[in-house]
Amino acid sequence: MAPVPPGTRFLASFNRDQWYRAFTFALTFLLYTSFHLSRKPISIVKVTQPLRYEIFLYLFDLHKAIHNGWVTSERTNCGIIGERLPIRLYLTVGMLTSGLFTCLFGLGYVYDIHCLGFYIFVQVANGLVQTTGWPSVVTCIGNWFGKGRRGLIMGLWNSHTSVGNILGSLIAGYYVSSNWGLSFIVPGVIIAAMGVICFLFLIERNWDTELLLGQESIGVCVPVQQVVVVKSEAEPSAISFMGALRIPGVVEFSLCLLFAKLVSYTFLFWLPIYITKAAHLDAKKAGDLSTLFDVGGIVGGILAGVISDKMGKRATTCAVMLLLAAPTLYGFSMMSQFGLGPTIGMLLVCGGLVNGPYALITTAVSADLGTHKSLKGNARALSTVTAIIDGTGSVGAAVGPLLAGLLSSQGWDQVFYMLMTADFLALLLLLRLVMKELCSHRKRPGVSVE
Repeated sequence: MAPVPPGTRFLASFNRDQWYRAFTFALTFLLYTSFHLSRKPISIVKVTQPLRYEIFLYLFDLHKAIHNGWVTSERTNCGIIGERLPIRLYLTVGMLTSGLFTCLFGLGYVYDIHCLGFYIFVQVANGLVQTTGWPSVVTCIGNWFGKGRRGLIMGLWNSHTSVGNILGSLIAGYYVSSNWGLSFIVPGVIIAAMGVICFLFLIERNWDTELLLGQESIGVCVPVQQVVVVKSEAEPSAISFMGALRIPGVVEFSLCLLFAKLVSYTFLFWLPIYITKAAHLDAKKAGDLSTLFDVGGIVGGILAGVISDKMGKRATTCAVMLLLAAPTLYGFSMMSQFGLGPTIGMLLVCGGLVNGPYALITTAVSADLGTHKSLKGNARALSTVTAIIDGTGSVGAAVGPLLAGLLSSQGWDQVFYMLMTADFLALLLLLRLVMKELCSHRKRPGVSVE
């Protein structure tokens, strides 16, 4: 009898539950990559189009207000709704409708639409349906992975944000000079297609696989242990908004994320324009170069997760990165004037320090707080807690690009001073939690707040 190949033996060493975890990790990664991929084009397109098309002349100045309507809509009760509806269906509808609105924005070029109201409606409506994404995918991944190595796992998983930004920049940059409508239509088709895949394959919770694990595959003889499912008489009710706010640490991390996201989204929407002015590059090259900020963000998010897992101190990890980020931002504003090499290096470093705390708070911290011991095992709170933290952060995501647009007219130095101030305020908001962690004699994973 021929020996089993080592590769096959390795694959067979994983049980079905582990395969489902890996599949869910990969699928939710791709799903949220498509969300960010569809958000990025407007920051690339508006670099070149304001003087060629009437609508982008307005959008160049009013984009901040439109974006304000977009991301502030995340403060709605989407997380609470998500707790009361099947995540798979909720997320599918959100992705399909987001694909529709993204395509409609691009169709404005195809049909030569110059009505400002049309673009405002499409962008704000797209922002509303995109709020289905983050609470849903974080809840799903939180259901599958426990606290043990949550920082590392979610640090790796959260790189979908940067991957989506990179792909969105490359796609939009490819079409921006010839047909900017396709810069929106192609991402819109991608997110809609991923919505169909979500409907067909997403498994919301690990206990949803019990039926599959309790059945043998057709035509395959695989020994399966009997699964005993014990269900409580009454499923815990979904947590209220005020109940979620009373969880220790939710308010501090939410406000900290407001300022951290202010910095991150200012880079997201204004970095290509800044590079065109500082490095004197065209729109495509500036868009390509701006992706290095997201490459640094991938590394920063993973490092933040690994360090916080090892130390068991989420707030302290965020605080140290925020402390280092402020002078680094000033260094970037100085070094970017000395050529391409220094700009590339500072983009990578800034991306890591700016996106590290942002990534840690929106993933591992949110999951920790959503399963806090004060909830007494009520896992249905995770979606609401995630929505509150990320929704509060989205206020900063709206204010940052707005302030950058106003301050840039007085010089880009003013913009960087604003970003450094935001990092400092984010650090101040974490000081109480940092002191608790440093004074604690017990080292344990998760958020050390009582």
